[in-house]
Amino acid sequence: MPELATASSADGTAARWCVIGRDARGGWGAVELAPDGARSAAVSIALDRLADFVEQRERAASLRWVWHDTARQYAPLLAAGVRVERCHDLRLCHQILRHAGSVGEPAQLRGAPEWNAPPEAATAPVAPPADAPPTLFDVVAEPRRSRGVPDGLAEALDEFDRQRSALASAREPGRLGLLLAAESAGALIAAELSAAGVPWDVDEHDRVLSEALGPRPAPDAKPARMLEVGAMVRRELGSPDVPLDSPPRLLRVLRAAGIEVDSTSQWELAQHEHPAIAPLLHYKKLARLLTANGWAWLDEWVRDGRYRPLYVPGGVVTGRWASSGGGALQIPRQLRPALRADPGWTLVSADVAQLEPRVLAAMAGDRAMTEAGAGKDLYAGIVESGAVATRQEAKLAMLGAMYGATTGESGRLVPRLRRAYPAAMDLVDEAAAEGARGGWVSTWLGRSTQPPGQEWEHVQSSASMPDATGRDEAAARRAARDRGRFTRNFVVQGTAAEWALCWIADLRQRLAAFAPVEVSQAARASGPIFSRRPHLAFFLHDEVIVHAPVAHAVAVAADVRESARAAGLLLFGDSAVEFPLDLRIAERAAKE
Repeated sequence: MPELATASSADGTAARWCVIGRDARGGWGAVELAPDGARSAAVSIALDRLADFVEQRERAASLRWVWHDTARQYAPLLAAGVRVERCHDLRLCHQILRHAGSVGEPAQLRGAPEWNAPPEAATAPVAPPADAPPTLFDVVAEPRRSRGVPDGLAEALDEFDRQRSALASAREPGRLGLLLAAESAGALIAAELSAAGVPWDVDEHDRVLSEALGPRPAPDAKPARMLEVGAMVRRELGSPDVPLDSPPRLLRVLRAAGIEVDSTSQWELAQHEHPAIAPLLHYKKLARLLTANGWAWLDEWVRDGRYRPLYVPGGVVTGRWASSGGGALQIPRQLRPALRADPGWTLVSADVAQLEPRVLAAMAGDRAMTEAGAGKDLYAGIVESGAVATRQEAKLAMLGAMYGATTGESGRLVPRLRRAYPAAMDLVDEAAAEGARGGWVSTWLGRSTQPPGQEWEHVQSSASMPDATGRDEAAARRAARDRGRFTRNFVVQGTAAEWALCWIADLRQRLAAFAPVEVSQAARASGPIFSRRPHLAFFLHDEVIVHAPVAHAVAVAADVRESARAAGLLLFGDSAVEFPLDLRIAERAAKE
């Protein structure tokens, strides 16, 4: 389990820190820090000897490595066959601490803007295919290479001092320290996921594409099935030349055909009745598959039977991961059968059932909601409580409560949840109210929202001026509601991300304890560290997939469950909230 910032090793002895960075001679330098703050003399390490040094110190002592950027500094170690147990990622921790509302001394961190680089991918980015457009709560980060982050030893020591001082000034340093440890553990896991890769069946992927799109076309040509469906759309619209991949021109043709839409989004198109709508939606689905995960994607991202996406820990403001290449967070269900274990290995897959609502129940200490999810599907429990009539209504109501729905079916159902589960609803309502006022909110462990920004402040101040118009006041109310919806969701989604980090961090350590197996030819593609032991192969918000030798599968499944239980205990103590898993052991990761 990721320890607090004032960590102890597994055997109970005080852990040491080892800060590394580039020295004045162009090589590496390292300084060890004792728990009492005493520093060792700096050690110089030749550029090509860092992996040897890290491996020797890992074997000799319980250490937490302190470095600038796990994405850059861990990948070469993994390639050399060196795994580290713990680290403190200065760049990621800086982002958390400089915005943490509970920190009493953030000024020093904010006075070190050279550390303000955004999250980045776990390995050097490659030109990715077009990913899904970003949304308010799931921003896809662009690949960046530590813009301006210094990599010297002296700078690392100074920044580490600033961070420890800021942490010590926090109202709840234990919680915030756990967040820093979990975030840093996540950075290690992201790098390891890219290094090990996801076992991928190229033939199955090609079969899925050919079945949906037709045979692989020539470069820059459209597949046969897309051409057929496109011809159907044009015929129904009475426009033989309309470019279906040009939203502005398609929009004009749709309106000319009597389909009054403001965009070509799938959601808006589905609201209309017209013979062209069904084939157009089908065309858009095929185009998305071809663009995001077609043959070009397969050529670029899958090598030697492994798909190696680029994860971005903390890439979303709530702490969720993003992806800067390969689209790991958008693998469509129809391609899941391509996730196939090596011969003699299997996939242990686990999803958390209703993670965010259960996290909300634990945060709020809502006994009624906790009981609704005890030993069963939470939405079914909400129906049994009499709050709503069907499972679908329970799901819509809960999503509406967490995302601030006020209209439609979700908005109609939310008041019922307020009556049934007042503690949980009060928590998100208060977070929304604080955000609407321009205040900050925090997750369970202390990740805080950033200030609303000058534009938001300007809109609010304009509405309070003597000459303010009705339009000014409406704009201010709308901006306040939007921010309130954001902060309402932030506290829940961010805490769920923290739970998930603790889950995979604990699981990572358990998997490393398995006895090694004999290396097969196929398993060699996982690299020197992961070809002989079960290891994490995939992570998506509330889902993990472990690639494991068949002989270890049952024990791995037990560890996956135990890690989920341990994560709940670590964050929420003796809370009765359960985090049940849908767990499967199979050759492929297909979903029903």
